[in-house]
Amino acid sequence: MKIQLSSKKSVIASIAALALIGTVLTTSAASAVDTRYISVSAIGTVKVKPDAVRINLTVSNVALASKDALATANAASTKVRAALTANSIATQYIRSTTLTVFPEYNYTQDKGTVLIGYRASQTFEVIVRAAASAGAVVDAIVAAGGDALAVDGVTPFVYDNAKASEAARVVAVKSAQAKAASYAKLLSVKLGKIISLDESSAPSNPGILMAMAKSDAGATQIDLGTQDLSVSVSTKWLIS
Repeated sequence: MKIQLSSKKSVIASIAALALIGTVLTTSAASAVDTRYISVSAIGTVKVKPDAVRINLTVSNVALASKDALATANAASTKVRAALTANSIATQYIRSTTLTVFPEYNYTQDKGTVLIGYRASQTFEVIVRAAASAGAVVDAIVAAGGDALAVDGVTPFVYDNAKASEAARVVAVKSAQAKAASYAKLLSVKLGKIISLDESSAPSNPGILMAMAKSDAGATQIDLGTQDLSVSVSTKWLIS
């Protein structure tokens, strides 16, 4: 029986395709064996002493006219800025967060709602890089701002966490490797090299400490305490 040329080409192409499929299936099967793995997650946590303090403060004043309220609040803010500069706080660490001027009312049963004036307020966020000096900074700004100043909160935090993150990373990876080795032993397989690692870091969110003005007992002290800094890793380890 004779086979036409076009039919021969179709047969050859079909055979080649089947051979290619067979090669792919063989490669995939081998790859599946080679990529058997164990997935484990771990968290590394280290204790860190805060190296900075965030101070949130408000300068506020009430006057009969809005422009007078703003002018008086601005004068108090200027004194506060000067006190910060005198205590070695660079301008890059002083940030205005809000500035408002609004009417203020008082309510009584006999007169109802009565306009008593206008309140001008400006809030600031100040970063004290020398954490140990935060108490002295609070005393200085309270003295400068007087009754127009309110310290809304003082928060110790870790400004430079590079070294702490590195230490937590070491703990996390070692923990992940130990977990993988434990699973490999339980499953009677041999643990191979790591093939995947994903990291996420989560510094703790410290609570806000309320700062008090300087008293007869002595200067204000800000207790820094310690914070936990954590690094989480998700890993995959080859097994055979």
